[in-house]
Amino acid sequence: MSTGTSLKLSGLTTSRVGGPARRWFEAETEEELIVAVRAADEAGEPLLVIGGGSNLVISDEGFDGAVVHIATRGRELREERDGTAVLHAQAGEPWDALVASTLSEGWAGLEALSGIPGLAGATPVQNVGAYGADVSQSITEVRVWDRAERQVQVFSNADLEFGYRTSLLKRTTTDGIPRYVVLSVGFRLHRGPLGAAVRYAELARVLGVEPGQPAPAEDIRRAVLELRAGKGMVLDARDPDTWSTGSFFTNPIVDAAAAAALPAEAPRWPAADGQVKLSAAWLIDRAGFGKGFGLPGTEGEQLAGGRASLSTRHTLAVTNRGTATARDLLAVAGAVADGVEDAFGIRLHPEPLLIGCSLPARS
Repeated sequence: MSTGTSLKLSGLTTSRVGGPARRWFEAETEEELIVAVRAADEAGEPLLVIGGGSNLVISDEGFDGAVVHIATRGRELREERDGTAVLHAQAGEPWDALVASTLSEGWAGLEALSGIPGLAGATPVQNVGAYGADVSQSITEVRVWDRAERQVQVFSNADLEFGYRTSLLKRTTTDGIPRYVVLSVGFRLHRGPLGAAVRYAELARVLGVEPGQPAPAEDIRRAVLELRAGKGMVLDARDPDTWSTGSFFTNPIVDAAAAAALPAEAPRWPAADGQVKLSAAWLIDRAGFGKGFGLPGTEGEQLAGGRASLSTRHTLAVTNRGTATARDLLAVAGAVADGVEDAFGIRLHPEPLLIGCSLPARS
């Protein structure tokens, strides 16, 4: 286990912002991960757990406590008699490489989640999803270290109380500090060339199938990667459009009356309990925030001096153009959230965890 002091956290996040950690540990095994977390708890230190850093915005002042960076590796596939298998992956397994490996070995089920940055252990926390799929459809169990009970626990899929971009794991995380630290995740896969039914209309159109119909898993992965890359949602060290947390805002879920007040052309989908899910990207664009908002020469340049902007390819991503601070990213995001609320009366909520920082208060 590597340890140190004053690590600049910007090097551990995909948005490339964040000040120093007072102390940090890099855990390469499950045992090291538990030891590091217990040591911080026994010392009474604030604790921040970082995996791929793709869902964090950390303040410029950094984190005055212990940071544990998860670098555990390992996977085990157990075949069942019914033609399915359960893949157990350590929390530190890079997500997209894990998805690719399952397909190369003839197992399908995760293909629509290709190209998502981060590690396997982060996926159940906010029920990671894209293109009509999310991990709640595949997860069988999650092993965690319970910091309150100081023991390993195993949660079933039902125990995790999954919802749209949320779970029990996320709801028991306060200010970025989790009660449960994910150790490993189990995923149900199925043997064969066909992937799961394609639920997302844009993806179905690219694949040439009707929504609800299956398609070859390899074709789904290829199409998803192309769609994500076209929106700047596949990490590229040479491309500042990808230096972000991905989608900065979740799609809002509102009651039927709020949805009915929107223009007829506003995209909407049924959600639980008679509610309606809206498109955050549509709301942002129609509120006057186009791609590249915040770049030099645009209306929003004054917010961060051009150092941060909406992606030039997708209005949901707030990007670091190379020298941005966390404050810069939040200034752009705050202006967008305020503008959408002014235009439509709907408040957008951040998808990433904001560590030691928040959207600017409305003036």
